[in-house]
Amino acid sequence: MKDVVDVVIIGGGVVGSAVARELSRYDLRICVLEKNFDVCYETSGRNTGVVHGGFAYDSGSLKAKLCVEGNRIMGDLSKELGFDFKRCGKVLVGNTEQERSSLERTMAQGERNGVQGLRIIEDEELHQMVPSVVGKFAMFSPNSGIIDPFGYTISLAENAVQNGVRYYLKHEVTSIRRNGGCWEITAGHQQFCARWVINSAGLGCKKISDMLGLCGLDLVFSKDDYIVLDNRLGSLVPMPIYTVPSNTYMGIHVTVTTDGNVLLGPTAEDRKEFENYGVEQKNIDYLVDCARALWPHFTKADFIRTYCGVLPKWVDKNGLIQDFGIEINDDFAPNAINLFGIESPGLTASIPIARTVISMMKEREHLLEKADFNPVRKKILRFSDQSPEEQESMIAQNSDYGEVICRCQKVTKAEILQAIHNPLGASSMISIKYRTRCMMGRCQGGYCQMRIAQMLQDELGINDTDLLYSNEGSNLFFGKVRKKAGQ
Repeated sequence: MKDVVDVVIIGGGVVGSAVARELSRYDLRICVLEKNFDVCYETSGRNTGVVHGGFAYDSGSLKAKLCVEGNRIMGDLSKELGFDFKRCGKVLVGNTEQERSSLERTMAQGERNGVQGLRIIEDEELHQMVPSVVGKFAMFSPNSGIIDPFGYTISLAENAVQNGVRYYLKHEVTSIRRNGGCWEITAGHQQFCARWVINSAGLGCKKISDMLGLCGLDLVFSKDDYIVLDNRLGSLVPMPIYTVPSNTYMGIHVTVTTDGNVLLGPTAEDRKEFENYGVEQKNIDYLVDCARALWPHFTKADFIRTYCGVLPKWVDKNGLIQDFGIEINDDFAPNAINLFGIESPGLTASIPIARTVISMMKEREHLLEKADFNPVRKKILRFSDQSPEEQESMIAQNSDYGEVICRCQKVTKAEILQAIHNPLGASSMISIKYRTRCMMGRCQGGYCQMRIAQMLQDELGINDTDLLYSNEGSNLFFGKVRKKAGQ
């Protein structure tokens, strides 16, 4: 039996979930097909978490226009959706006159793009803002910021679900065909029929585009490696620290997360095929050398972990990186909106991208707004952020706040229970990690991971051998090491 809807969105990353959330304002039956076990498993959760100002992109491009708009509204979005965002500013640091000239060109481009407040700051002011940086001057972008990319993506998805969107996790699309006025889609051994289909598959955008009959996309995958440092260093990085950018690469940055961890990266290796998320030792060494020249205040003892993200870049026949692709071809694929090459600044620009998609739909049919759309999503309240008086009150109302499960991040049992019973219904260890920060501290889950696993078993009735860290095949257990006495 087919599931008949008005709109199928393929891909539940930050852009797909932004589209879902914005479309849920309208009287439509909407579903999201996501191949992974939760949202933000890929590009949306594997990035620097920087809200870009919009100065780094060609004037007149969609990247520039939508980034500037996304930056402008991010503060209001964070209040509505309950994710962490700090408008802390950003510096691009230089040392030579050639680099000064490059920063002046970057600043002029930003001003053409509508970015406000950009200015060159000299040595004394730079070191007042960022005392730990190595540099003689910088371009300061006051409206840039940092964001929790996991929390943002999850908040979009959960708010969409609260407004009637259905998410189908573990539903990889395997076929698409046009039948009369309907798109017939097979995903997760289930059939869907939709008037509209929106390709927001990120790394899989070419595969879905080909299924739609829109062939010929040429992509390269930029593999970006990072090192995560202990949050004891966070106070030394009050804002993201960038080098002077080249034409195609922003260079190695030193950035801080909303939770205070410091990130070194990224590398940028373009590949025709994406294979895995491993980080090679040579790339770690390269990151260390480059970051030390900019910010030499860490040792290898500060390393917590490494990770890798991958960006899908749309290129022309000469290999030149192109703008965001947001297209509809009424002749070959009617009612199919194709999103491709949505790389950086896709996180910042996600809601404006979604509104662009909706504008295209409105050009072709009338969309009726719902009277009961609710833009507000409440986040999981962090016990560790509350005052002693508030903590005492929370424990009095719910004793689970009195039991700390993750010691590094000071996450309580009550918070983890809320994460387990989230609106998307996800149940992997990563799902809990992204919602609560468990396993993100110094011990990387050494203390709390088994306790969380037991909670998942108890709350959801999952067998121990079925517990997953992330996707299929990432089982935590394969059986008993030894039997209990008497068995």
